[in-house]
Amino acid sequence: MTEEEEVVAVAVREYDPTRDLAGVEDVERRCEVGPSGKLSLFTDLMGDPICRVRHSPAFLMLVAEMGTEKKEIVGMIRGCIKTVTCGKRLDRTYKTQNDVVKPVYTKLAYVLGLRVSPSHRRQGIGFRLVTRMEQWFRQNGAEYSYIATENDNHASVELFTGKCGYSKFRTPSILVNPVFAHRVSVNRRVTIFKLDPIDAELLYRLRFRTTEFFPRDVDSILNNKLSLGTFVAVPRVDSGTGSWPGSVKFLDDPPESWAVLSVWNCKDAYRLEVRGASRVRRTVAKTTRLIDKTLPFLKLPSIPEVFRPFGLYFMYGIGGEGPRAERMVRALSGHAHNMAKAGGCGVVAGEVAGGEPFRRGIPHWKMLSCAEDLWCIKRLGEDYSDGSVGDWTKSPPGLSIFVDPREF
Repeated sequence: MTEEEEVVAVAVREYDPTRDLAGVEDVERRCEVGPSGKLSLFTDLMGDPICRVRHSPAFLMLVAEMGTEKKEIVGMIRGCIKTVTCGKRLDRTYKTQNDVVKPVYTKLAYVLGLRVSPSHRRQGIGFRLVTRMEQWFRQNGAEYSYIATENDNHASVELFTGKCGYSKFRTPSILVNPVFAHRVSVNRRVTIFKLDPIDAELLYRLRFRTTEFFPRDVDSILNNKLSLGTFVAVPRVDSGTGSWPGSVKFLDDPPESWAVLSVWNCKDAYRLEVRGASRVRRTVAKTTRLIDKTLPFLKLPSIPEVFRPFGLYFMYGIGGEGPRAERMVRALSGHAHNMAKAGGCGVVAGEVAGGEPFRRGIPHWKMLSCAEDLWCIKRLGEDYSDGSVGDWTKSPPGLSIFVDPREF
């Protein structure tokens, strides 16, 4: 049977939770995430295969099915659509003395969770799923589509860049830090404020709305039940920093250095598990935890129990200003770690642009992190809803990006 004949035998349709859950979970279990022969990371969606996209404005999940009498799910794909910043332009509408920089928005689609059963690969099923998902994207007005994959996932990179017409676009870094058995110390010369969602939205829109990939519906993210709060760090002065003045006053007269980030609870959406570890590695990890738990005052770094299902907290909306902003980001990261410890998580993670100035302020373990998370993009349409930046796929990267926690 030729490849073309095998593809024809595949039916691609929308996911039906009443009859497809078991088949989807079976494919998920058989699909490793990670290079062969090494530790593999498995994602447990806790019985909700759409959890990774259901918080987006528009989302869809498709399954690939084979067979006539006895049907078998052999693949699936998820996708969502949102409006994000893809550039900026000068606006002189009000004829002010200074040029006003405004964001240029585009409707962006995201492909994630593409899985094909190992026994049915190299039959064109992945291509068929991507093509069908892109059809839905276009029908709903998406102008671009992008995906994130590992640089060394050659099969995925070849599918999207070689067959589906995507081009390599950005290489952000995923920074992962274990949650220790002890609380980490937060710099006492730093004051941390927690903002309410309305004030957090105002801060982000005033300061970060022209950042690449900034979501127009950031208010939906900040008000989501999985968003645990937005925090701002400023230097503590001898007389104290007083109360939070509100985002407008704060940005009108900011301190010399400051930083902001928000925390998202991935633990209640999905769990992760590292498989394939040797008994020696498990023993070493357990020993570090026992020492840390018995002698917490030593503050020794310990390896959490990642060989069983564990949760994570995700830091997003990371930014700031000033010569000591890196120190402020480190303090906020420590605060997020302590939140994750109280929440029973195994790791805390963040994703930033490769050239992000505050990257060094985010504690992480190299062995758990990903130096280059490859993002690939494809242009689906020609029209822009708010101005024009030409072809976004050919634009140079900026220093920062806004990573949407709903898609992590």
